[in-house]
Order: sequence, then structure tokens, then C-alpha cells
Amino acid sequence: MTAETTPASKPPVTEERPKRRQARGERRIAQLLEAAGQVFAESGYAATTTNAIAARAGVSPGSLYQYFPNKDAIAAALAEYYADNLDALLAPFAIVDPTSVTLEQALGASLEPIVAFHRKNPACLVLFIGGNAPGHVMDLQAPLMARTHARIQALLTLYAPDLPEARLQLGAAVTLAAYKGVLPLLVEAEEEQVPALRDQLKSLLLGYFDRLLAGDPD
Repeated sequence: MTAETTPASKPPVTEERPKRRQARGERRIAQLLEAAGQVFAESGYAATTTNAIAARAGVSPGSLYQYFPNKDAIAAALAEYYADNLDALLAPFAIVDPTSVTLEQALGASLEPIVAFHRKNPACLVLFIGGNAPGHVMDLQAPLMARTHARIQALLTLYAPDLPEARLQLGAAVTLAAYKGVLPLLVEAEEEQVPALRDQLKSLLLGYFDRLLAGDPD
């Protein structure tokens, strides 16, 4: 073949097809996880089936099994997705400038997106707080809670650097427990009730912080 008749070079088909398959696979996984979150939130973990998840996603059970071998694997992937997103939302929580931002302002700015995420993803309650998910799924809660505890403690340290570490650790633990206790109310409330509930939670935490950071005895 002469130079004049040599066809123009093209990207090898073998490079393009895997990319397209990978993109389709990622979209299908996201579709399945979104459907799983909806079904877990509506039915609870124990009552949810892979058939129900597949039906909600609009795919056959066989298609689901191409990506996840069982319900536990779906729950684990969904819990990891939630944990990664919550960790990203919490990241700014402990790096505020206490000379220009009050603790009330920092808390208010942090609560709104975190509450919004939980309301958008109510299956977080099922996987992280409900207590009836399998052990390997609930195990994902431990590192998330540890990171959250550390971020709360770091925030409190910014506003009371001389407070004993043991007191800061306890304060962070109580703060996290208080948030988890009120969270079901925030998730299940009607939209118009959310601002008032969020303000109540903020007031609850700020009252506790005032005593904690002032060094008042327990």
C-alpha cells in the first residue's frame, strides 16, 4: 500500500471500548446505589431484597448481580459512599478562624449542609444508626464516627485551647451523641419544620458548649 492510499490513523478500538464499558458500569452502579438507598429508607434493612432494589432501579436481578453479589455488598458500597460524602462535609468543620468566626456561626454553617445531606439520604439512618445492618456494614460506622469525633474536638480546641484534652474528648463524644439522637427528627420532619428543628439543635449544642468551654464542673 502506497503512502497516498494509507488510511488515516484512528485510535485503537480496543482502547475506546473498555472506557465506554467502564463509564456504563459506573452509571449502573450509581443507579443501583440510589435505588438501594430509597428501598432501605422505605423498608428497612431486613425487609429489603435485591429483587426490590433491581425493580426500583429498573433493571433485572441478573443485571444487579453483575455488580453486586448480594444485599450486604450493596449496603457496604452505599455506606462507604455516605461515609466519604459526610467526611467531605465535615472537613471544614474544624479549620475555622476563631478570631473572625464565632462558635455559633461555625456551628450554624456546618449543620445546614450536614442535615441537608441526611435528609436527601435517609438510608444513612438505616445503615449507621438503625443497628440492624450486618456487622461488616456497621463496621464502616466506626471510622466515620472516629473522624467526626476528631473534627468536633479540633473545633472545640480552637475556641478553648487551654481546656484539658480529656474534657474536650468527652465534649466531642457528647456532641456527636446529641446530634445522632436528634437526627431522626430532622430526617423525618416536614420541610417547613426543618429550620426550627435545626435551630433547636444548635441552641442545645451551644448551651452545652458554653458550659464545656467555660470549664464548668460536670
